[in-house]
Amino acid sequence: MIIAKLLSNINAERDALRHKLMRELTANEVICRDIIRMGPVAFAAFCGKLKASGLLKDFRCETISRHFHNVLRAVVALEAEFLNQPTGVDVPPQILNNNRIYPYFKDCVGALDGTHIRVKVPRELAPRFRGRKEWPTQNVLATCSFDMKLTYVLPGWEGTASDSRILKHALDREDKLLIPQGKFYLVDVGLPLRSGLITPYRGVRYHLNEYSRRGPQNAKELFNHRHASLRNVIERAFGVLKKRFPIIATGTEPHYSFEIMIEIILACCIIHNFLMGVDPHENLIAEVNRELMHAEADHHVSTSALATDTDYRIGVMLREQIASQMWNDYHNNL
Repeated sequence: MIIAKLLSNINAERDALRHKLMRELTANEVICRDIIRMGPVAFAAFCGKLKASGLLKDFRCETISRHFHNVLRAVVALEAEFLNQPTGVDVPPQILNNNRIYPYFKDCVGALDGTHIRVKVPRELAPRFRGRKEWPTQNVLATCSFDMKLTYVLPGWEGTASDSRILKHALDREDKLLIPQGKFYLVDVGLPLRSGLITPYRGVRYHLNEYSRRGPQNAKELFNHRHASLRNVIERAFGVLKKRFPIIATGTEPHYSFEIMIEIILACCIIHNFLMGVDPHENLIAEVNRELMHAEADHHVSTSALATDTDYRIGVMLREQIASQMWNDYHNNL
């Protein structure tokens, strides 16, 4: 009886302390964003969504680790709701309402690229994961729509794997990357040109800042410039994702295992998409935009062997058609 009463008092004190801390946390916008990575209103809405799903309940006398994994599993379970591939039925408004882009890219459904995230792996596996960085990373392939929401995420590949290899797997696996019939993604020159993946022209400069000083001189330059201005949405999405969630952006070795980091990446992408709908944080987006403009390299890609299959030839024809129409309209409007 005495023990039960003591436990009841302890639980009551814990509940009171928890409610007090939550009130203090959500009462301050700056502190809330700094700790939880979102505003108080968005945080309350996301908590409500997790509870409504039935996957997350209030547990007492649990360790922090168990709470963490319970929440992680609940967030990952929302993947089907927040990570949805485009159907291609409607033209994205960011294209439809931009006469520099429409109608040339009306069949574009988004951008595709890879990003590297640090991981912890056994020492004997480290060489397979040590790609661009000095430390082991996993190469995460993702697509995004033009509102910076991620639409497909494939984590788990070792850092030495090329984007082309990962893409091939993404197109063949059971939970595959779907490219709607007659539609395409914008990709960089590290990936193959094909009917559903449109790259810029090789060997043609297309620095986004360059044309503020000098207009495009031909159809290929104009195409590459506008291609780059659209495709950088995936770089912006990665930038916002990593700024919002330092757990996947830090250069220090993660505390969690490789398998758990895969789930953490998916969870961060899901929360990112939720927040882009209710709490996009314009200051954060503007900060990423400024950093990308300052860090942007002067792209000049060299020529290399190109594929000669039918799908590649279709991609070439599509790109030529877009570039020619775009250049004719641009030249006529000068």
